[in-house]
Amino acid sequence: MADNPATPTRYDELKKAIRDYGTAAFQNLLRSKTLGEAVIGGLHDYLGCDEKCVAGVPFEGPFDPRQDYGEAAFSFSKREIIVLEPVRFGISLIVGNVEDSGALWLRTSVSAEVSGERFDIYVAEQPVIHAPLAFESALGPVFEAIYEEFLSIFEIETREFNDERFRSGIGFVPK
Repeated sequence: MADNPATPTRYDELKKAIRDYGTAAFQNLLRSKTLGEAVIGGLHDYLGCDEKCVAGVPFEGPFDPRQDYGEAAFSFSKREIIVLEPVRFGISLIVGNVEDSGALWLRTSVSAEVSGERFDIYVAEQPVIHAPLAFESALGPVFEAIYEEFLSIFEIETREFNDERFRSGIGFVPK
């Protein structure tokens, strides 16, 4: 026990640190979830597609973009306790096939966390995007990064397919 009741004990200091951590973790979760919902809800306008083509989905594992995941699209949904860590979510885009009635389901992961007076946002492996906590009119770079991530998948594969260096290489003849 401390000799002076006005002097906080080490135990009191630990309790305060835990309380501050819990407050920060909860604020990060709430703000990052709100940001994630705005990204999911606004991407269709940015891309110029129907709202039903964009969905929040789990960032990893099996998914169906036609299912409403709600909070299950976010990484915190499987945790029993709130921890101070980036909030991750998946965003899916359904792209209809022009040749038939099929569709391609694309997905990328987004990670967001509060860092001081801003968000640090990562779309897949792309560089960090900084957005203010009042992000409502500042999501353009996030939308563009998601678009670029989806586009790059197909552009890289197509470039490799068309690369003349691979035309005379070793390979297998289909049956």
